[in-house]
Amino acid sequence: MKFVDDMKMYWQFASGLRHFLRQPISLEEARAIISRRMDEREENFLRLLERGIFGHSRSPFLPLFKLAGCEMGDVRNRVRSGGLEGTLRELRQAGVYVTFEEFKGKTPIVRNGQVIPVEAHDFDNPYLSHYYRAETGGTTGAGTRINIDLDHLAADTPFNMLALEAHGVLDAPKAIWRGVLPDPSGLNYIMRGAKMGWVPQKWFTPIARRDYKPALKYRLATTCTVLAGRPCGVPIPWPEPVTFDQAAVIVRWIVDQLRNHGSCLIFCLVSTALRVSVAARELGVDLRGATFEVGGEPPTEAKVRAITSTGARCYPTYHFGECGRVGMGCARPLDCNDVHFFKDGLAIIQYPRQVPGFDITVNAFCFTTLLPTTPKLMLNVELDDYGVIETRSCGCPLESYGYSEHIREIRSFRKLTGEGVTLVGSEMVSILEEVLPARFGGSALDYQLVEEEDEQGFTKLSLLVSPRVEIADETAVINTVLDALGPNGVADGLTRATWRQAGTLRVKRMEPIRTARGKLMPLHLIQRTDQSRVPSSA
Repeated sequence: MKFVDDMKMYWQFASGLRHFLRQPISLEEARAIISRRMDEREENFLRLLERGIFGHSRSPFLPLFKLAGCEMGDVRNRVRSGGLEGTLRELRQAGVYVTFEEFKGKTPIVRNGQVIPVEAHDFDNPYLSHYYRAETGGTTGAGTRINIDLDHLAADTPFNMLALEAHGVLDAPKAIWRGVLPDPSGLNYIMRGAKMGWVPQKWFTPIARRDYKPALKYRLATTCTVLAGRPCGVPIPWPEPVTFDQAAVIVRWIVDQLRNHGSCLIFCLVSTALRVSVAARELGVDLRGATFEVGGEPPTEAKVRAITSTGARCYPTYHFGECGRVGMGCARPLDCNDVHFFKDGLAIIQYPRQVPGFDITVNAFCFTTLLPTTPKLMLNVELDDYGVIETRSCGCPLESYGYSEHIREIRSFRKLTGEGVTLVGSEMVSILEEVLPARFGGSALDYQLVEEEDEQGFTKLSLLVSPRVEIADETAVINTVLDALGPNGVADGLTRATWRQAGTLRVKRMEPIRTARGKLMPLHLIQRTDQSRVPSSA
């Protein structure tokens, strides 16, 4: 049955692909779409709520509304009298929200003593039409499948067009250094590029076939998509393996584009942009004229400094597979992680919460989807991020479209990220407290995971192991951790291949670090200690 379901899914996707590829969006159309969605923002929310939640009997949000004593008419009246964000804050306070663990289906929803069983697919948008399934960047369990809809990629495209225009790279030659299915990132960039009327010249992928071989269905999906572009006049490039130690290949492509066109744009992870910059310095190459659109992990000051030291520019993109673009970099930023919030596609509020496993409280972001094409229906869903939300005039072209809200200092409060792969901290705890002591000895007090940057700015996950624990082979410790990261998950083979290639996980023989109050937390985020304060609310 699974094979039949997969074939139906890909046939459904293929049936809409030709129309998608043959109907690009112009810049003027993108501006008109954004303007219309801004005007209809509250009505779009109410329509999605009425159909996707109150009109969907299996919606996991329905029991929450019932417990809160709130009906559709109550929400409609409150939105029209107090606005969308004010209504969302009231709903959050009344218990209508979903945590990250609940959204991923890893724990049931518990409110007022009531237990609501939930699985990740319960949040799927039941009305998607032309979609394919892919995996999010998580590392444990079976991964979270998301339905990536062609209509949603089309709805996501205007954001990208306006951002590229704001940064002066809309017409620049482009390349991608992102993954292949089941990692959807590369194919998504290809699809959005086709919808804008251009396709990247190159699709570089960091994972070679010798390190990881995707399932046949994913290889067929990639092949069929590339071939489908030919009769539509869309020259989709074949994925070309370029591993992390071959970043000089990307440098040579950039040099060629700068020589012939004077500019170029590369879509990649923060860490891979850094690798290109390191290679450029080693080759003595000036990257002035090149721009990196970076995502997948926070662009820290150290990383951005190293990238721009080559003469290149970079700007961040804030994105979740479950909902698409959250925001993209300001052309006149206050810091390296300053993005314009795309409020026509999402609503955002902040709410204080204690971080499990850490001695801090943060104002967590709670996201609500506004577009009917979104892969997941979200209402006050925490995705484990926090930061500063502010309204200000920056003079950036994106402001002229109504994007006056900025999000800065974006950090995850319970996730660790390396090479664009997200590790859910709460799931790592069992490895630190149970798996490693059982395998190598010692107790839960002898192991700790620390996220930090090395001397070049690369994000590393350092596993601190007390010198009291006798370990003959540190490689065995790393392999034990990697093997414990959900060996049955589709995305986990990618995780292990990526982290092994990049050397993301390393062992340090030292005592675990205690907090200022003497507490020993299994996860210690050294680079975030100066951000343990509560950010200002919107």
